[in-house]
Amino acid sequence: MQTRRLGKTGYRVSEIGLGCWQLGGDFGPLEGERAGAILQAAADNGINFWDTADVYGGGLSEERIGNFAHKPENLTVATKLGRSPALYPDGYSKDGLRESLQASSARLGVETIDLAQLHCVPAEVMRDGTIFTWLEDLRAEGLIRHYGASVETIDEARLCLQHDGLASLQIIFNLFRQDAASGLLDEARYKDVGVIVRLPLASGLLSGKFTADTRFDPSDHRHFNRDGEAFNVGETFGGIPFEKGVELVEGLRGLLPTDAEMAQWALRWILDHEAVSTVIAGASRPQQIESNIRAAELPSLSPEQHRALADYYHQQVKPNIRGEI
Repeated sequence: MQTRRLGKTGYRVSEIGLGCWQLGGDFGPLEGERAGAILQAAADNGINFWDTADVYGGGLSEERIGNFAHKPENLTVATKLGRSPALYPDGYSKDGLRESLQASSARLGVETIDLAQLHCVPAEVMRDGTIFTWLEDLRAEGLIRHYGASVETIDEARLCLQHDGLASLQIIFNLFRQDAASGLLDEARYKDVGVIVRLPLASGLLSGKFTADTRFDPSDHRHFNRDGEAFNVGETFGGIPFEKGVELVEGLRGLLPTDAEMAQWALRWILDHEAVSTVIAGASRPQQIESNIRAAELPSLSPEQHRALADYYHQQVKPNIRGEI
């Protein structure tokens, strides 16, 4: 597995990381044995960047990572904070952040968190800026080594980039959400901020395996948040209505090579952007780990293919995205 530098953290992280939202059971029930097998497959295949959050399964995702006995020596674990009921949407304080981080540390079994990221906190909180000062203070206390932010929109990303201490920026970026390629990635690289890409397959749409008749478990956010009923609509299917998303995926098939799975080319497209440090691809079973890492072995798409995919996005996909991009 090739590695890339995660901005000013200096961490060398695998190009394909592991998104651990599913370990909390938020994509449907996931028993402990299978969770352990997913983590083992990640470790065995050189995936050394794992991303979780305190609210995934009410802390279950962090606990499963903390209890996993075979972590690779060069592992970087990033977690997120700021969406727990004690803090969100308007209860933020330095003491509250400290308590949240201490709870995450206990679940992860570490004294110092490698990377703590604000978890889609309200834009007005980031605009005020005090929360970043608190993170600086908590870093000085030794609770965290570095801090970053996970955001919903391009404007929120730019708010975060105004703060020199920011080490990483986690964004939605995929074939169905391409706007970050128009300036934001270059701005992050100029600031030496590592870019972590989440939702690289638009909640699985870009696997090419769904049909209009696909149904999801009631506990899966793709069932209960498909129209933004529970949280930001952009977090589920990139903000695109599911049936329309399935239709748009069909239009992609003629623009991508056919010598690998669509999901693998979707991941390769992201990795073709040099400012990206790592792509956190989720996996609900160990076999998906092996499929994900093969994307990093594919050759880059050609400039002509990138132009065709950009045109398809702007002409066909973007008009169907709901919510702010």
